[in-house]
Parts: sequence; C-alpha cells; structure tokens
Amino acid sequence: AGLPLAAEASPGGPWGEGFFLLPCSSEAPACPWQVCGTWVWILVAATTVYFPLLQGWVMYVSLTSSLISLLLLLSYLLGFHRNSENWKVLDSLYHGATAILYLSAAVLQANATIQSEAGPKSPLYYQLNSAASFFSFLTSFLYILHAFSIYYQ
Repeated sequence: AGLPLAAEASPGGPWGEGFFLLPCSSEAPACPWQVCGTWVWILVAATTVYFPLLQGWVMYVSLTSSLISLLLLLSYLLGFHRNSENWKVLDSLYHGATAILYLSAAVLQANATIQSEAGPKSPLYYQLNSAASFFSFLTSFLYILHAFSIYYQ
C-alpha cells in the first residue's frame, strides 16, 4: 500500500481529468462561478445599491450572467449539447464575454468600495462592498479559467 506511480495516476486524481482546474464537467456551463456570481449580487443588494451608477452595472452583469448560465445549464441537462457540434464554441465564447463584463463590473465594484469607505454607513457598507469586490474579481477569474479550459481541450 504505497502511493501509485506517477504514470499510473490519473491527471485529475480520483475525480477525473481537469478536476483541479475547475471542479465540474468541462461541458457543463455552470458551477463555482455561478455561486460566486450569486454572492456578488446578494452582497451588493445588501448595501441597498448605495452607489446606483456604479453598482447598477454590477447588479445587471451578475443577474444577467446568472440567468443566462442557468439557461445554458438547463439546455445542457436536457441534452442539447449532444445535438450541437458547436456547444464548446458557444460555451467558450459565452464565458469569455462574461469574463470581460464581470471584470468591468469588478472594477466598478472596487471603486464603490473605495467610495464607501468614508460614507455615513461606513463600516457595514465598506465590509459588504469589500466582500462583493472580492467575489466579483473571483468570479471574473473563474469565468476566464473556464473559457480557456474549454478552448484548450
């Protein structure tokens, strides 16, 4: 009972290939980025959208991305990916475009965080905005990783 040889071990461990890059199927369109994106709009909504011009775009991007990802997940679960040869292209393009939109939203959310530092409800809104900024950058990173992981398969 020792460790298996490197040649015998599967690239992703016992969970399959590509697990350590992203913990879900490479063809499934929704996973950890959906959860992080949901946290973004929950945290921004908890601030009562204190900076409407900045955080309005963040809310729009996170809600729209969540809904479209949910539709893609539903179409994946219904088996539409088996009927389309362009599923990987669609999935990669969607996640790449969404990564760019999320990155713009993350920058605006970071700006809202800086502005909320000196606001009247400073401690609470600053903490909520800081968490929302963290999750928006994390979501951008996850969308980028997923788009490239599909592209390189």
